[in-house]
Amino acid sequence: MPKTFTVSHDFNDSRFDKWFKLNVLDIPQSLIQKIIRQNKVKVNKKKTKTSYRVQEGDTIIVYDISKIKPKKNISIIKYKPNKQEVEEYDDYIIENNENFIVINKPAGIPVQSGTKSFRNIIDVIKDTKYFENSKPFIVHRIDKDTSGILIVAKNREFAQLFTSLFRIRKIHKSYLALTYGQIKISKTLIDDLTIFDKGKKITQKAISHLKIIKSNKLYSYVELKPVTGRKHQLRKQLLNLGNPIIGDKKYFISNNKNLKIKNLMLHSYKVKFMIKNIRYNFKANYSENFGKFLSKNF
Repeated sequence: MPKTFTVSHDFNDSRFDKWFKLNVLDIPQSLIQKIIRQNKVKVNKKKTKTSYRVQEGDTIIVYDISKIKPKKNISIIKYKPNKQEVEEYDDYIIENNENFIVINKPAGIPVQSGTKSFRNIIDVIKDTKYFENSKPFIVHRIDKDTSGILIVAKNREFAQLFTSLFRIRKIHKSYLALTYGQIKISKTLIDDLTIFDKGKKITQKAISHLKIIKSNKLYSYVELKPVTGRKHQLRKQLLNLGNPIIGDKKYFISNNKNLKIKNLMLHSYKVKFMIKNIRYNFKANYSENFGKFLSKNF
């Protein structure tokens, strides 16, 4: 017997394959594509695609797939913060409302756990009072070693909204950075950055606006406004310019590695966007270490 599903408000504008895995059966992408080819699933009585974005109220009929087994769930060990660590995050909250929070993320902690890290922001804040009746949704990322503004949604609707706004470049972020060497003029940085995805070399265009705040023969203090959102974009672009960020242990010029700075001097300090005709502007103070270096050298 076929099963009939109706797409709820929470999944409006989600990809069909994502909706299927969460609501019907968690199976590999290749199997979802196979059952679509075999006409074992219909959306509003029509054949669909994995990339189709389901809409609230869509009727989805799934025919006999009883012989298909779900993927084996791998047990993921979550980071368990102590009480003191949870309470410390009160000091980092910039905005808290029913749909999202804005955090001034400290340097040295990743947004979520990975192969090289266990302690992470998401596992800490999910146990705070800010998520008593909801769960955190990641809508963008910020490097582990970068400090500053991080937006976390509290429901699927706003998670999808923020994701869309980032995709169409309607969320505007500004960064502060301390770099080696003197940058003499403000400029727009345009680079072709290379990444490797599953062994395949991909070249992506990266654009950022750079404005000098202060500069001397040794260091520069600059504001950066990325237009595109490539991985490690600002760090790579400043290295290409010949002015790597102070404290960057990954992207540096060899003779600049000797300065013993523990923290990456890159801070996401401002974000602005509009939702339902309401303008939001948030700022995050830079760290004590950033401030000390600034006052000592400028």
